[in-house]
Amino acid sequence: MGLILVLIVGGIGFLSWWNWATKPYAPTGDNEKITIAMGTTVPELAEELQKRHLIRSAWMFRYLVHSEQSKFKIYAGDYLLTPAMTPVEMIKRFLNSSVALANNRVTIPEGYTTEQIIDLLVLKGIGSKEEFTKVVTDDAFAYPFLKDAPKGLHRLEGYLFPNTYDIPVKTNPHDMIDLLLQQFAKELTPEVQKQLDILKLSVPQWVTLGSMVEKEAAKASDRPLVASVFLNRLKIGQPLQSCATIQFLLGTPKEKLYDKDLKIPSPYNTYLHTGLPPGPIANPGHASLQASLHPTQTDMLYFVAKKDGYHAFAKTYEEHLKNIKLYQ
Repeated sequence: MGLILVLIVGGIGFLSWWNWATKPYAPTGDNEKITIAMGTTVPELAEELQKRHLIRSAWMFRYLVHSEQSKFKIYAGDYLLTPAMTPVEMIKRFLNSSVALANNRVTIPEGYTTEQIIDLLVLKGIGSKEEFTKVVTDDAFAYPFLKDAPKGLHRLEGYLFPNTYDIPVKTNPHDMIDLLLQQFAKELTPEVQKQLDILKLSVPQWVTLGSMVEKEAAKASDRPLVASVFLNRLKIGQPLQSCATIQFLLGTPKEKLYDKDLKIPSPYNTYLHTGLPPGPIANPGHASLQASLHPTQTDMLYFVAKKDGYHAFAKTYEEHLKNIKLYQ
């Protein structure tokens, strides 16, 4: 009888606490803005809400999250909450990205140039073209990989990392560009630096090579092979002869290049000059950077695009001419 009584009393106590913990923190209260950054975890969010006196129990919030939604996804952004909301009401708000204050989801495609990225961000209403142009041209960013970056609009070319970003409200052009640079910085792991040392490539050379692979290879399986061709040519001092570099120096890409285009005097013309161009010609994604870091070991020196988007590779110029005749 005593044990039953303890269980009943304990149960009543737990139910009382449950009712208390699931109620609003206060009957009334002003709106408070909660900013959720990318990568925020449920425990971090729960502790912040409790610290801000918006919920009564961080533990209860975590429990309700997992009972309300097994695959809870926090959308980054700014949210207005009041202490008069229940934890469940808050959770439903966090589950719906449309209630974030002016929250933007922006996808930067692999291979976009600085100009294309600026146009996309302007379209999203994050800033004006003039503001972004000033940021990428003049603003200071304390990243070692930008130490020897060229001046001008293409100063950050190659380092504006392609990804999907959730952009909180009131993000300004400088912070937006810095977000892309931060993401690129995450690619520079100790393992990457070790492999760069083996290949005897600097970070700018690696990114430049990765940008060329990005623009030349439409298919994932071709990327390490294209990287192999470029590295093989660099070793023997043979011009890279990349059409992608010609398209970059033209500014407005052409559907078809002519002989006169291949003779344009520019350090980016890899038909006239040996070695890598002065800098990246686009912003490569993770796959192209990794392909450039781990190229297929071949003795191929040529490739030509096929109609299906893949490439045919060749060791000799004679084989290459046959592939051109066969596939083009």
